[in-house]
Amino acid sequence: MAPGGFVDWRGNTINKEVHGGVRAAWFLYVLTVVSNVAIIPNLLNLVSYLHGTMHMGVSGSATTTTNVFGATSGFALIGAFLSDSYITRSRTMLLFGPFMFLGYGLLALQAYLPSLHPPPCNIETELNNCKETNLTMKIPLSPANGPASLTVAAGLPFYRNQVPEGSPLTRILQVLVVAFRNRKLELPEKLEEAQESCIGTRACSVDALSQTDNLKFLNKACINHGKNGDWSVCSVAKVEDTKIVLRVLPLFISSMISYISNVILFTFTVQQGGMTNTRLGKIHVSPATLFIIPTTFQLIMLAVYDQFIVPFLRRRTGYVGGVTHLQRIGIGFASMLLASVIAAIVEKKRKEAVVQMSLFWLAPQFFLLGVADVTSFTGLLEFFNSEAPRGMKSIATALFWCELGLASLMATLLVEIVNSATRHGHHGGWLEGTTLNSSHLDLFYWVVAVLGLLGFFNYLYWAKKYVYQHNPHIVETYADQDPL
Repeated sequence: MAPGGFVDWRGNTINKEVHGGVRAAWFLYVLTVVSNVAIIPNLLNLVSYLHGTMHMGVSGSATTTTNVFGATSGFALIGAFLSDSYITRSRTMLLFGPFMFLGYGLLALQAYLPSLHPPPCNIETELNNCKETNLTMKIPLSPANGPASLTVAAGLPFYRNQVPEGSPLTRILQVLVVAFRNRKLELPEKLEEAQESCIGTRACSVDALSQTDNLKFLNKACINHGKNGDWSVCSVAKVEDTKIVLRVLPLFISSMISYISNVILFTFTVQQGGMTNTRLGKIHVSPATLFIIPTTFQLIMLAVYDQFIVPFLRRRTGYVGGVTHLQRIGIGFASMLLASVIAAIVEKKRKEAVVQMSLFWLAPQFFLLGVADVTSFTGLLEFFNSEAPRGMKSIATALFWCELGLASLMATLLVEIVNSATRHGHHGGWLEGTTLNSSHLDLFYWVVAVLGLLGFFNYLYWAKKYVYQHNPHIVETYADQDPL
């Protein structure tokens, strides 16, 4: 194994002057830009496409979109598991690249062929004449970009690839099983490493060998009672890694609940925009293009945040990032809560307005979604990545995407529950109308706001109890901690 556990794409020892660094990172920057050029416009316009072209109802177009996002985000966990356990991260991206390209090909084919979507009509004015798409068209298609795979391949000679250390899920399961088997044994005052020497490896690091005071019952997995093997005795490093994962789980669940409102606002706000006056002078503005507002704000805010806000807050709080990751995430969840309230008020005003409301009345909730992305989105990603053990970095990042995916699926479930609870006789549920004018999106937004408030308080409870693995007051630097 190469020093630090890194090799080049051929499996040879790395050369620090050639592998890693800014040059390797540039390929990932291009990958991110190229991928998002395709992914973001498709996600933003998917609701409008399903509603306007495929003639799905209000809830159908929204839940199909959340299902697509949930499915694609959930698959990140599979890729991360393969990456950390068996193959390198760059090879994982190359492996799944063709599947991504196939997903876009199917989506383009479905949109192009008239036989694969209903006859055209205006669903807003011809309610009884529009035929909805059949069930086969509701299959989630994974978004993709072929050029992205070529970009990854071009950078192969420059990447540092971390050597997989086996399945982290297996290591966690070993600790849980051994600790349960040893539950009746007495825990000695000082635990020793068993059946493996940690000299020169990650297991000797201070972080790995610092026994924490919480979850002490797991320490019994380190007791050596004469039997050998990974399923009989575990190292302190394995136990500590398992503790980190278990301690993060409550925050993972509470953050997922809080993120439901973001997913719902994301999908239904585009539908709101379709019912407003979308003209700016002689220019027709697509509702999905309103996301330029939060995107532009993100670009400006990130620069201002890093250059001015962080240094100011650092002097005030002593934290390296100005605020902790969990504080930053909490700001984002508060923004989502406020966005839900504003969205409910704006939707009620839209339905009551005599003259069609301007599209730009939706700008405040778009703006707050941008605030949430700058804070909670990046905060969650940095939190999972910084707190995860080194051998689980890919899975930590995938957990973030999996959290967004599960929040999307829970958003679908919430829509179905609300529709079921508000359905009376021949009257459909709040979101079962053909258009928003025959639905009660404003009332649904208040439900989302209440859920967001409960989720926010639940998050604050677990965030206050959490103790960071790494001191947020100290700049932590690690040699050879490159992403690929």
